[in-house]
Amino acid sequence: MQKDIFVIMVDLNLPEFEYKVKKREDGSWAIWDRLRERWVALTPEEWVRQHFVEWLITDRQFPAALMGNEVSLTQNGIARRCDTVVADRMGQPLVIIEYKAPTINVTQKTFDQIVRYNMVLHARYLIVSNGLSHYCCQIDYETGKYNFLQRIPCYDEL
Repeated sequence: MQKDIFVIMVDLNLPEFEYKVKKREDGSWAIWDRLRERWVALTPEEWVRQHFVEWLITDRQFPAALMGNEVSLTQNGIARRCDTVVADRMGQPLVIIEYKAPTINVTQKTFDQIVRYNMVLHARYLIVSNGLSHYCCQIDYETGKYNFLQRIPCYDEL
């Protein structure tokens, strides 16, 4: 691999896994997305996404069949995309996940973005990660409060 790819492939606060990368004809790099079942551009954010999804599937027992990357939604007439959406066993949105590159700090602006998506999807859990820091909150729709969890639960605990 060339030096340019190492700028993207930084160490994360997530386990390593057997990822597949390839160099495209145009000189850019791609990584295999197991959920979309295709090669996608390898960006720092995508590096985080692929590690996080793999960790959710292998460590947190999230069913891959209930997960989708780059899920489209329409908010106030504007097309948007959620980084990852996890459904419950009835097919309803349960978790929305927003990723940032490792060099991007997770801020209130990041949470504002995922909350806007959730106005459409009404998931019970929101997760934000930059690959180094991970945050998970549970929404209590009866009280309108957000409860930040100490850890990201296994799927069957959601």
